[in-house]
Amino acid sequence: MKKVIVKEPILSQKLFSEVGAWSIVWLVLRMYLGWQWLHAGWGKVLGTGARPWGPDSILGFWKNAVVIPETGRAAITYDWYRVFLQFLINIKAESWFAPLIAWGELLVGIALILGVFVGIVAALGAFMNLNFMLAGVASTNPVLFLLAVLLILAWKTAGWWGLDRWLLPKIGVPWSRVELGKPTN
Repeated sequence: MKKVIVKEPILSQKLFSEVGAWSIVWLVLRMYLGWQWLHAGWGKVLGTGARPWGPDSILGFWKNAVVIPETGRAAITYDWYRVFLQFLINIKAESWFAPLIAWGELLVGIALILGVFVGIVAALGAFMNLNFMLAGVASTNPVLFLLAVLLILAWKTAGWWGLDRWLLPKIGVPWSRVELGKPTN
C-alpha cells in the first residue's frame, strides 16, 4: 500500500508547529491557565482557601448536584453522570476524592507553569473542567476547558518556553528542526 501523507494547512502549521510568535502566545496562555489551576488547588491543599475544603465539602457538592428538583432544571443534564456521582456518594469516595481533586489542581498548575508535558497536563486539566461542567458548574470552566484544548493542540510548541523544550527530546518525542521550504523525508 502506498504511503499517504496529508500536509498540515498553513494556518495549523503556523499556530501549532512553528516556534516563533505563537510560542509566546502559548506561553502566556499556559501561564494564565497554570495560575488558575495553582490558585484553585493551593488553598485546598493547605486548607487556607476562602471556603473550607475536604471530604465534607465535596460530599455536599455531590449531594446537591444529584438532586432532581420538582420544578425547574436539574444541575446535571446526563443521567449517567448523576448515577456516577451517586455511586461515589454510596461508596463514600469523598475521603480520597477531595485530596485527589486538590492535589490534581495544584500539580496541573505547577506543571503548566513550568512547561512540563504541557499537552498531557492540559488534557488532565481539561478532564477536570469537563467533570465540573458535567456536575452542573459553569463558572470559568468552559473558558478554561477551551484554553486547555488549545494547549493540547499546540503541544509541540506550547512548552517551548518551558521544560518541555529540553525534556521532550530527551524522552524520544520525534522533534526535529526543519528549515522552511526544504523537503522532509
